Amino acid sequence: MEIKAADVARLRQVTGVGMMEAKKALTISEGDFDKAIDHLRTTGSAKAAKKADRTTSEGRVHTYTHGNGKIGVSVELLCETDFVARNEAFITFCADIAMHIAAMSPLYSHVEDVPEEVVEKEREIIKGLLLNEGKPEEMIEKITEGKINKYYEEVVLMKQKFIKDEDLTIEALIEQKILSLGENIQLGRFSRFQIGG
Repeated sequence: MEIKAADVARLRQVTGVGMMEAKKALTISEGDFDKAIDHLRTTGSAKAAKKADRTTSEGRVHTYTHGNGKIGVSVELLCETDFVARNEAFITFCADIAMHIAAMSPLYSHVEDVPEEVVEKEREIIKGLLLNEGKPEEMIEKITEGKINKYYEEVVLMKQKFIKDEDLTIEALIEQKILSLGENIQLGRFSRFQIGG
């Protein structure tokens, strides 16, 4: 099957992978664009995981203001080299993450950052609601875990759906950037300020 250069270019633009990797994914998926993206996401996660142990001692603190200065965000994104930290694609990525934080108001960076007492309180509330609804006892634990995961999607930055592409979580977006820039990237700290909020 012939793979068109326009399809390769489009896949590269969407995923951020190199030309040969995009062509290979389209070949494997027999030209099906969505399957090629799925293939790259599956293999990309493995490649990104290999880079995850590499030291991130460079990076950038990016600031963003929104709504005539009524919302402000500072976010720390770490990478391996100052070359990438100064790269336009990395700077744009930082701006996207900061804008997402301004819009979505996450409370925590990672699931591990959510205090155990907060999770336990949420769990108790959910179980209480389910008992009041008359849900069977054997189903309550399973439903509760599903709702806890949903809670993480609302309050944890890495689990939130990216505002510019709801098919991606922030975690998956970072994995894409690791692949396209070829370096480990880690989300550091963030702060969000809002007048009257």
